[in-house]
Amino acid sequence: MMQENPYGIAALWAQGDFVIKTVALLLLLMSVASWTVIVLRALNLWRLKKVAAASRDFWHAQSFTEGLRILSSASEQGGPANPFRYVADEGQAALDHHHSHQQDLHGHLPLADWLSSCMRGAIDESAQQMQKGLAILASVGSTSPFLGLFGTVWGIYHALVGIGASGQASIDKVAGPVGEALIMTAFGLAVAIPAVLGYNALQRGNKDVLGKLNRFAHQLHAYFLTGAAPKSAMVVPLKEAK
Repeated sequence: MMQENPYGIAALWAQGDFVIKTVALLLLLMSVASWTVIVLRALNLWRLKKVAAASRDFWHAQSFTEGLRILSSASEQGGPANPFRYVADEGQAALDHHHSHQQDLHGHLPLADWLSSCMRGAIDESAQQMQKGLAILASVGSTSPFLGLFGTVWGIYHALVGIGASGQASIDKVAGPVGEALIMTAFGLAVAIPAVLGYNALQRGNKDVLGKLNRFAHQLHAYFLTGAAPKSAMVVPLKEAK
């Protein structure tokens, strides 16, 4: 019959006090949160890359309306979650609005400046949407090692106090409690490393998509100034573009 291991994670939890158990639970929650963000943001980035690929086909469409359908077919989401479609919609809306509200203050602005402002706002909203959750990864990656280290220091302190109170300082009495306390540092690193790697990978992916979005917006800006007429009917609602 197998004997129960007197050391290890189970022993650490059984012998740990309130502080050690709280630190362990916090690290577990941070790990779950970071992996949830990594998976959800990775899926979203995969969808964005599909839309970015579809943006190349946009310029091969025979009309602006057809181009919007191409962008919508790449993603069922709308608004800033589909940034290429969102920038195109906002640009067309800005063009229509500028031509139909000439008496307003913004009607006195040059059309190029008004389009740039509106499309830049759409890009900024899309960028904020893409960055959602990344602050969690940054926080977990920077704090979890220190939280694990705190658990280790606290565990070693109580282990040494217990050893001193018992008056037994043999290697078997020291190695077990101290080794168990060091596990908390390993936990902290195990939580931090995926969070940091996930954050860097998602940031690189988002930067690549934003670069393509800026180029697409620049081309749209030129199209609206030189080849587009103000026609609100050209904008196809998302529910019709599926």
